[in-house]
Amino acid sequence: MAWVSLVFAGICEMFGVLMINKLHKDRNWQSFTLLIIGFGASFLFLAYAMETLPMGTAYAIWTGIGASGGAILGMFLYGESKDWKRIFFIAMVLGAAIGLKLIS
Repeated sequence: MAWVSLVFAGICEMFGVLMINKLHKDRNWQSFTLLIIGFGASFLFLAYAMETLPMGTAYAIWTGIGASGGAILGMFLYGESKDWKRIFFIAMVLGAAIGLKLIS
């Protein structure tokens, strides 16, 4: 269950990052509230996962999901570069997260 919680934490982190961009464009209380909810849920799920998983593993996977997920969402939602090198390095981050899962 800790791994599922960790994945949810990463997804909430991605949502929080999207809300940072939305807040930057639309300065309103709804964007700010969604940002707080996204990151708050992310931290709650991460804290739950860290009750079972080692801190280093949980944090590395959480940041990996958030960073690569944010980059992927930026490519699809905001027209950021889809250069093969960028995709390669995102795949490396995700591969490292999967590797940590396999050895934990």
